[in-house]
Amino acid sequence: MSFDRARARREIGATVRLALPMIAAQLSAIGTNVVDAVLAGHQGAHTQASVVTGANIWVLAIVTGIGTMMAVPPTVAQLDGAGRRGEVGAVFHQAVYIAWGLGLLLGIAVWNASPLMDLFGVVESMRADVRAFLHAICWAAPALTTYFALRGLSEGLSMPRPSMYFSFGGLLVLAPLGYVLMYGKLGFPPMGARGSGIATAIVLWLEMLGFGIYVWRHGNYRDLNLRQRMAPPSAKQIGQLLHIGVPMAVTLLMEAGLFVAVALLIGRLGETVTAGHHVALNVASVAFMIPLGLSMAITVRVGNAAGRRDAAGVRYAGMSGITLVLVTQFISSGIMLSLPGPIARLYTSDAAVIAMASQLLILAGFFQFSDGIQVASNGALRGLKDTRVPMGITLFAYWGVGMPIGWWLAFPQGLGARGMWMGLIAGLSMAAILLFARFWRSSASGRWRDDPDNAAPVPIHT
Repeated sequence: MSFDRARARREIGATVRLALPMIAAQLSAIGTNVVDAVLAGHQGAHTQASVVTGANIWVLAIVTGIGTMMAVPPTVAQLDGAGRRGEVGAVFHQAVYIAWGLGLLLGIAVWNASPLMDLFGVVESMRADVRAFLHAICWAAPALTTYFALRGLSEGLSMPRPSMYFSFGGLLVLAPLGYVLMYGKLGFPPMGARGSGIATAIVLWLEMLGFGIYVWRHGNYRDLNLRQRMAPPSAKQIGQLLHIGVPMAVTLLMEAGLFVAVALLIGRLGETVTAGHHVALNVASVAFMIPLGLSMAITVRVGNAAGRRDAAGVRYAGMSGITLVLVTQFISSGIMLSLPGPIARLYTSDAAVIAMASQLLILAGFFQFSDGIQVASNGALRGLKDTRVPMGITLFAYWGVGMPIGWWLAFPQGLGARGMWMGLIAGLSMAAILLFARFWRSSASGRWRDDPDNAAPVPIHT
């Protein structure tokens, strides 16, 4: 395939326009954790520790929900690309059934999260407040999964702005509502960690209901047949969606589990090292929202091209997106490598913590490229509904390469937290190489066209 510079420029422009609202939505979403932590921190160290610990458990439900519902954007994008928008409604209805069932299961799991408190090593004095936070926020699990289904529908149609609007709107509501419930204002009693959980749950329900009303009433969705009577659950269609989504949920859980395990191991090294780790990880997590938003746009662009059966379009969409990610990662890497101390001082005035965080931020600067390539390549593969082999790749890279190397460097070799972060670099680099190679081969060979996962969804008869 000869290189068409004009087509590459058009693809880059389309990806940027699609990605910017997605990036803003991701930054707003992570801002929720920041708001909760800041409000709790001003009430005291106990409340802050309880809320942060509860949020670390809740995030496992979030990644399970978003991973499973990641089946929606490529499925919708391929139908849209194939000019079959009238079939989107029936597929979305089946996704809603998955969202409701999954939300119920996640809510029950979060309510009964005491074993995870044992795993996290939560001290007895905190357990009552951690449990209160989780028992409040778990009621929002069905809203969370339904919101992800709505978001997947809209973004799969290349309409990402509603996700940005509702995520940012929820953030604006959460700050005052959390303050009122946590601190006991406007006649409410002070509820501390429980108030934080209640506020977040209310905001999630408001975001979901607002998004649902928007989709129901807006003209851009009227040709999708969303308003037709919902068919009974179709085992075959639900199975197709889960076949794509469950591997993504497992992938995200294993990645989240890797970082949880790293945090638990680093926790053995003392408070200063642990605090430095959390500062560096928070900075890396915020920076990661940019390539993550771009990867979601790449999924849609690749899915559109796959729906058109446009092999060249698949290659241009994927490679243009990966090139954009490399640009953003060059910037974030440069900032972390050149300004580790000033960045760390934004979080703390403790000299020892600043020194530790600065060392880890330099390592974070080095893994920006591999982290960006792996998430972008995975996004491109999702656009082809290729999720099972990438799941195996990431499991091997994270747990077969990253964790063993990190543990060996941290403890037998005595490098401590730096060793664990070197393990993260090794694992992310392996994932980046293997995932990029798989997309390169798939897009070059056109074998995705023969993959049954890229076949048309089973029609739903109402």
